[in-house]
Amino acid sequence: MEKGLYDMIIKEIHDDFGAQISNVDLSISIKKEDIKVILKAIDDFSFLIFPEQSLSDDSHLEFTKLLGTPEPNHVAQGRDGIINYFGTIGNVQPDGTVQGNNHQHTKFLTGNNMWHTDSSFRKVPSFVSIMMAYEVPEEGGETQFVSARSAYERLSDDMKAKIDSLEVIHDYVFSRSKVAEVDPKHAASLPPITQKLVRRNPNTGAKNFYIGSHAKEILGWNYDDSRLLLDELLAETVADEYVYTHTWQPGDLVIWDNRCILHRGTGYDADKYRRFMRQTRVAGSGPTLEE
Repeated sequence: MEKGLYDMIIKEIHDDFGAQISNVDLSISIKKEDIKVILKAIDDFSFLIFPEQSLSDDSHLEFTKLLGTPEPNHVAQGRDGIINYFGTIGNVQPDGTVQGNNHQHTKFLTGNNMWHTDSSFRKVPSFVSIMMAYEVPEEGGETQFVSARSAYERLSDDMKAKIDSLEVIHDYVFSRSKVAEVDPKHAASLPPITQKLVRRNPNTGAKNFYIGSHAKEILGWNYDDSRLLLDELLAETVADEYVYTHTWQPGDLVIWDNRCILHRGTGYDADKYRRFMRQTRVAGSGPTLEE
């Protein structure tokens, strides 16, 4: 018998955020009421793990559409002029071959090992990312997550007052050129964009700051002072006790809220292990400056 999400079992996984949701099959037809439950869980927990799933690209994309408007892959769109909605995380290619540690694309993906939030470099940044794991390394390849919402709550009132009205320039080329050259066409498609430093969840009112590797500098500040504040906020956010490290298993489907969750990869030996994961993203509701 088909099970809807009202049969789900929810288990919190971290003091600050996150839940594992079991006893549900996301490959079946999902009801509107079930989507409401998922969207509320995203607001409540920011990070959701659905273990033991089996989604094809088609069912993955259909599920993505139920949560909102799929966001085009920025690499394919900017570099190649192609609209598709998937990114492959890992070293396994469509023909089954593997790209090793020295391959340019593997080096480029090490940019994911910096703390970031997906698509903060777009005028309309991402709402959520949805990752489906198929092949995972026996060692390494974990992903770490942390809540900038909980981190904001820990700030002093003076710091909150200092940052609440600030705006930050996010720049994809600034962050990714630290690990590899960015294709000129791709770079030209993603000029620097201004985002609010402090965002508010429209459904709960909860605040968080919006930072990460793409956050270059504070609008109207000099660069050095900008970096001091942004680096201070990040360091306090990602202290070990606040981080959840996810060890992937084949069949894991994970959703995280890019409005308030920072994440990074931990790296793995691409010469020794295979890693194949597929990711879609749901676009946000609009520019952060209009929130």
